Amino acid sequence: MDDLDGRLIAALKSDGRASLSALAADLGVTRSTVRTRMERLIATGDIAGFTVLTRSDVRPDPVRGLMMLEIAGRGAEKTMQRLRHIPQVKAVHSTNGTWDLIAEIGSPDLEAFDQVLFAIRRLDGVSRSETSLLLSTRR
Repeated sequence: MDDLDGRLIAALKSDGRASLSALAADLGVTRSTVRTRMERLIATGDIAGFTVLTRSDVRPDPVRGLMMLEIAGRGAEKTMQRLRHIPQVKAVHSTNGTWDLIAEIGSPDLEAFDQVLFAIRRLDGVSRSETSLLLSTRR
């Protein structure tokens, strides 16, 4: 992959719906060059696919974070079910390593975020947790 491929991928990340003509003009190359490069990047797997961001993907919650949870015993499935019923918990992931579960949390402010953390820590089976605030996201 060369500099032009990198710039093409960056342009597509910025606007995945950009036309070949718009991409060519932005990159200073011909439409056929853009088309050929895109076909090659797709064929080699450098571009694995295209996606759409929906309104729910663009989180309206200004305070977001990840809460890593250690679950005592074999209660991970039950804890996942409880977490899924908390509206501020946007997703729950099972994982390996030190932590058993990771909860993605979103709230309107730090006070509400703290209340959610407190409620999760009180759930039966949660033996330990660590939380990281998400400061910025780049796609």
